Amino acid sequence: MPGPTILVVDDEPTITDLVRGYLEREGYSVHTAIDGPSAVAAVRDLAPDVVILDVMLPGFDGVEACRQIRSFSDAYVLMLTARSEEIDRVVGLSVGADDYLTKPFSPRELVARVKALLRRPRTLPTVGEAASSTEHGVGPAGLAVDIARRTASVDGRRVSLTTTEFEILAVLSRDPGVVVSRQALLDAVWGFDFVGDDHLVDVHVANLRRKLGDDVDAPRFIETVRGAGYRMVETT
Repeated sequence: MPGPTILVVDDEPTITDLVRGYLEREGYSVHTAIDGPSAVAAVRDLAPDVVILDVMLPGFDGVEACRQIRSFSDAYVLMLTARSEEIDRVVGLSVGADDYLTKPFSPRELVARVKALLRRPRTLPTVGEAASSTEHGVGPAGLAVDIARRTASVDGRRVSLTTTEFEILAVLSRDPGVVVSRQALLDAVWGFDFVGDDHLVDVHVANLRRKLGDDVDAPRFIETVRGAGYRMVETT
């Protein structure tokens, strides 16, 4: 059986060749692209499992490429960013990237990140036990979460979520009112062997809130517990 398919997008041949070599030694099928438009086209054609996407690309940048990819693909996206440009990482995550790695990076760490992404479950069949069943739950004040179909709606309106956003929502929905720490969310969603930092959680929760129409100052759904983590508002 062929290994998972990885698309590496960077306009520097030395980087794509290096990354390709490391990934192919792990048994992955590796393809490359050199700019934003060709990256989006390659995702449509190849349906890769993981996209490694540089922020700085010709044509249009990696942030716009990620935005377009997210409109039709659920592939995991790992952004490559400049070490000094935190805004690139935040913006990349805000358009649906799952993880980021700063340049210069260790190829071994990149491979470890790819492996961690591929180990993440595509479904969470046991999440939602505190709801009416493990497959369908109704959150507070009109938030409906269907675990089996991986859908969410607010006041009857379907909300489009990335894989990561839905998994965070599912974890929080398991025990409304119970605080879930950032580390617990990392363990549940990214995996126990994840090597990134918990800033990822904050950015993805912010994206999730925005899509749900939640107000951080007067939350309907997700509350921040300062110094502790997040919790789903209990159904009243």
